[in-house]
Amino acid sequence: MTPKREESRGYESRAESLAERITGALVGAAVGDALGGPVEGCSPDQILERHGGRVHGVVGPWNGDAWRTARPIAPYHKGDGHVTDDTLMTHALVRVYATVRDHLDAYAIADHLVPDLMTTPRWIPELEAEALPLHRVFLAEKWLVARIHYGHVDPREAGVGNIVNCGAAMYMAPVGLVNAARPAGAYAEALDVAGAHQSSYGREAAGVFAAAVAAACAPGATPDSVVTACLSLAKDGTRAAIERVCETAARHTDFESALVPLREAVAPYDTVGPDYRSPSLGARRPSRLHAIEELPIALGMLLVAGGDYRHAVLGSVNYGRDCDSIATMAGALAGALGSPVPEEWAKTVAEASRLDLHEPARVLTEVTREIFARDVRRRRAHEEAFAALGGPGCSD
Repeated sequence: MTPKREESRGYESRAESLAERITGALVGAAVGDALGGPVEGCSPDQILERHGGRVHGVVGPWNGDAWRTARPIAPYHKGDGHVTDDTLMTHALVRVYATVRDHLDAYAIADHLVPDLMTTPRWIPELEAEALPLHRVFLAEKWLVARIHYGHVDPREAGVGNIVNCGAAMYMAPVGLVNAARPAGAYAEALDVAGAHQSSYGREAAGVFAAAVAAACAPGATPDSVVTACLSLAKDGTRAAIERVCETAARHTDFESALVPLREAVAPYDTVGPDYRSPSLGARRPSRLHAIEELPIALGMLLVAGGDYRHAVLGSVNYGRDCDSIATMAGALAGALGSPVPEEWAKTVAEASRLDLHEPARVLTEVTREIFARDVRRRRAHEEAFAALGGPGCSD
């Protein structure tokens, strides 16, 4: 069961409509991504020393003007409000929904997402140039192209053999939004979609994150109800890690006090090890015992913050390690719950990244309504067929 907190920071939800929930989630994810990018891979202590305190908003590159050449980040301009590949992939998945205009599966990824990465130049904020998205995404995402386009692998199995990480989970918010208020449907769809990209607990995390976003869209949803939905669906190490982290998070209402305890709670399930830049020998290998770190921590920070967007995202950012993805997930969840994204952050990120952060939300809202209408027609057709077979309402 989800531990109930005695005291919560809380927030006042301003989102009531589907459009507001979708906008909050997608804008919230992009802003969290941009805030976490410049401190990705660092520890809370390193962040504290580098910035003379905690990060409280948009900051510049870790290495200042040397970002073009300083390893291990070069040649990416992380910071100054630039989104990373988390947002690039999220927006790419929205474009797939806009093309298919129905629920997706692994074949939709092969038919539409892979060509999108390979063939259409787009503005890449971290490169400060137009380029193919394939040139920016991490090796775990390049795997999609190598396996599906060049290897002609069955898309449903293409994720097998890839490193197991958060690569698929980080852009699954659109799946949760299309299945708003239907966590089980989001979970199943995301597992199918993510099969083209990930396996094991990386694929599982994609399903659970999509379910979390769907649960956050439900009227009256709270951080506790989101975690409860996750625990009802999650399997193996992913479920155990979420449970352990959220039990710990329930004892905190401030991210500063939670940073070390949350890391200690997730450490037994995380394969990367204590030094994020030097992964352990067993890192990112398939297992039923382990979990990615990012999703449990995002859920934990959501609980610590009581659903408040600013607090959840800043906690995720200052946690360090893979904090752009953690903040992406926490931002999507808090935004879907209705906690407002600070306007000054959203404006800075949109201008710096040269992206219209609201357009993907507008498109996905339109597509989500179309998909729901199709679902209703399909459900009614099934009901009629089942009744004709002697289902409910028949005397025999």
